[in-house]
Amino acid sequence: MRTRKEMKKSAKHVVKTHYALLVITCLIMAFVGAQFSNSMDFVKQSVDPYSSDLSEEENGTQVATGTAASQLNAVAVIREALFGDEQVSQEQAEEIQNESKEKSEAEGANKALGRTRGVLASAINSVASGSVFITILSGLNSVSKSRNVAVILFILLSLVAMLAVWFFFQNLLEAVSCRIFMESRTYEKVPVTRFLFFYRIRKWCKASWTMFVRYMYLVFWMFTIVGGIIKNYSYKMVPYIVAENPNMKANETITLSRKMMDGHKWECFILDLSFIGWNLLNAVTFGLAGVFFINPYTNATYTEYYTELRKQAIEKNIPGYEKLNDIYLYEKAAEDILNEKYQDIVELMKQPQAEAAGHQGIQGFIANVFGIILVNNDTEKEYEAAEVRKLKIHSFKDILEEKRYPGRLYSIPEKEKRKKVETMRYLRHYTIWSVILLFFCFSLIGWLWEVSLHLVSDGVFVNRGVLHGPWLPIYGTGGVLILVVLNKFRENPVVEFIAAVILCGCVEYYTSYYLEMAHNGQKWWDYSGYFLNLNGRICAEGLLVFGLGGMAIVYLLAPMLDNYFRKIKLSILVPLCVALLCIFCVDQVYSGKHPNTGKGITDYASQVIEERPELNLQQELYF
Repeated sequence: MRTRKEMKKSAKHVVKTHYALLVITCLIMAFVGAQFSNSMDFVKQSVDPYSSDLSEEENGTQVATGTAASQLNAVAVIREALFGDEQVSQEQAEEIQNESKEKSEAEGANKALGRTRGVLASAINSVASGSVFITILSGLNSVSKSRNVAVILFILLSLVAMLAVWFFFQNLLEAVSCRIFMESRTYEKVPVTRFLFFYRIRKWCKASWTMFVRYMYLVFWMFTIVGGIIKNYSYKMVPYIVAENPNMKANETITLSRKMMDGHKWECFILDLSFIGWNLLNAVTFGLAGVFFINPYTNATYTEYYTELRKQAIEKNIPGYEKLNDIYLYEKAAEDILNEKYQDIVELMKQPQAEAAGHQGIQGFIANVFGIILVNNDTEKEYEAAEVRKLKIHSFKDILEEKRYPGRLYSIPEKEKRKKVETMRYLRHYTIWSVILLFFCFSLIGWLWEVSLHLVSDGVFVNRGVLHGPWLPIYGTGGVLILVVLNKFRENPVVEFIAAVILCGCVEYYTSYYLEMAHNGQKWWDYSGYFLNLNGRICAEGLLVFGLGGMAIVYLLAPMLDNYFRKIKLSILVPLCVALLCIFCVDQVYSGKHPNTGKGITDYASQVIEERPELNLQQELYF
């Protein structure tokens, strides 16, 4: 067995190789309280709920301001709703929300952290004031027709919800973390998708149950004098065994861990003590040292320790050792084994690579950079097939090069992408005619979206937008720009999402600014008071919707619509596009002199003045 020094040296190498991933893994663990909860001390120090804001006492109740007030009042509101007068609790919740809105308004109409309007602001206010819980309690009261029954149901549902979150998420994160660290010590690349390892092998519930049984055993042993300490070491290997083979029964896993730790508890205790200097440093830095090094270093060391105990268990033929059968967690597969298991990918790699596109000159440049062509032909079909093949090869190339864990060699088959999704040809070129029709489709979808929102919220049909026709060009422009400008990012969905958010934010901000300048300050939308807004022109929830919508456009909607457009004959397609463009241009010219205005369209200034009469916004917004 290797010495502590040797294991720690290997652990440092693992942390250095996968630093960002392992830091993020431990940070998530600390944030949810699954491990390293003391690493959040620096957050508690910077946001202290019992700082100097605590002030006066009214009617024997301590009152606080700022964040502390919201938290304490929310608890008081829920307590009042459960054991006092529900009407009083509702009034208290409304008072808290009004105070939050007034404070947000007093700090400026265009303050980024708005709390007066929008879905995010409403959600934050509802939770902070406790009104969302009162709403649930009222609903239960209406259904049960009994306040006592409603209170009992509310408490039971709250407990069930908390237990479900803990059981299926927080409880399992330690085993998820172990899996990440175990793969990191052997392979150069560990994708973020490994966080979904238990889901992909369909063992999430079984792994959660094993971790739950271990937790309950530890709880029961805590009632003895020294049993809790001893059994904590006896069951220390359970998360690692679950990470290696979650298909084992709970008692089998716990028994195997106990046998693996026989004769090693004191040794493990000494290993714990060897980190005492690091723990002192972590305490002095309020958890910062733990976040950026100590936590991943500690976990990497215990991962090395588990590999040593596992090796000894196999050598000594400890009962149950045969269940530790994930050999490719500790050694890389031979080339012939990989080639046999990934034969379909190997065959794809052997095929000659087709040309990306058959266009030359300016047409080739536009097709390559922006993904736009004039007409579809056989060359385009070959290009799309080649892109699908290239994407599939790229997904498995690291495995064949022994840089990533070979999921197909695991004893439990991993869930791979469905063939229909995998072969979705989103890496394609769009004809200019298809782009025009997509622009009008996205504009129509945007118009239907905003009209429906206004219809649901106010019960009134409003023809949204500057133009008079059933289209909102900002949606069409944003959708087309995502397809064209971000053409090169489609292979990486994460980058595509971030780029879509930035691009749509720029488009929306510029459009808002231009419309106000072109129409004497009239506003067609105003996000002042929304959470995370910028000058009232863009806000977080809007950009989030645009980002998600952009992903839907790139990977689903646009390819699906384009497949239908390709079936339309060119003799029909071209006149249709020309006719739509002509109608759109007429609407643009007419609306330039007679823009679509009215209640629910450009009356934001009057709405704000009604809500905040102390401000004279008419100097800013000209009508």
